[in-house]
Amino acid sequence: MSVDALRDTVKSLMPQAKQDLTEMVSFKSVHDPAQFPVSECDKMVDWLVAAFTAAGLQDVRPNVTADGSKAVSGIKSGPDGAPTVLLYFHHDVQPPLGDDAWHSPVWQLTERDGRWYGRGAADCKGNIAMHLTALRALGDELPVTVKIIGEGSEEQGTGGLEDFVPRNADLLRADAILVGDCGNFAVGVPSLTTTLRGIANVVVTVEALASPMHSGQFGGAAPDALAALIAMLATLRDARGNTTVTGLDNTGVWA
Repeated sequence: MSVDALRDTVKSLMPQAKQDLTEMVSFKSVHDPAQFPVSECDKMVDWLVAAFTAAGLQDVRPNVTADGSKAVSGIKSGPDGAPTVLLYFHHDVQPPLGDDAWHSPVWQLTERDGRWYGRGAADCKGNIAMHLTALRALGDELPVTVKIIGEGSEEQGTGGLEDFVPRNADLLRADAILVGDCGNFAVGVPSLTTTLRGIANVVVTVEALASPMHSGQFGGAAPDALAALIAMLATLRDARGNTTVTGLDNTGVWA
C-alpha cells in the first residue's frame, strides 16, 4: 500500500475511531472496587476482546492477573520470518474526581473546539483507538507479526502486569515494544518517544540511640536520627539543584 493510499484509508477510518473512543470512554473502568463496580472494567475488557478480534487478531482473551485486573492479549501473524512488535496499552483510567471538576460529562466523549474530552480519552483509550485504526488500515498487508498486551491496573500500580510478565514470557516475547501511553510534542505533531527517564526508590533507615533520651537534658548533644537523615538527603543536590551523586550525570543534557 502506498503512503497516499494508507493516508486516505486512515482518513476514512476516523469516524469509526471516534465511535471506538466514544464507546470506550463510556466505561467507568477504574480498577478500584471501592469506587466503581468491577463490572465496569469487565465491560471494557469484553469490548476490547470483540474489537481486536474484529480487527483481525487471533486468540484475543482476558488474563486474570495477581491483583484481580485483567490483561488483554492477542496476536496477528505476519509473513514468515517477520519481526514481532508488541503493542502495549492500558484500559483502566484514573478516578475522575467530582463531576464539578469537569466542563463536560466525565463518561461521555464531548467535542469542544476540535478536541475530544472524556475520562481516558487521552490516557489511554485514545491510544487504543489508534492501535485499532492502524490495524484496520493495514489489514492483511501487515508486514510484521503483532501482539497486544492491555494492562488493567496501570493507574493503580498494584503490580498485576508486573507479576504476569515473567509468568508469560512466551506470550509477550517480541523484537520491539510500542507503548501506546505517551503524548504528542504539540497538537498536530506526530511524536515518537524513544527514551524515558527511570525512577529508583531507596529505603533508608537511620538508627542513632538504643532508646529515647530526655530532650531537655540531652537534646542537641545526643545523636539525632532525623537530623542525620536530613543532612544525608541534603547532600544529594547542591544549592542550584544539580545532582551530586557520584556517577549520575548532573549536566541536564542527554544525547
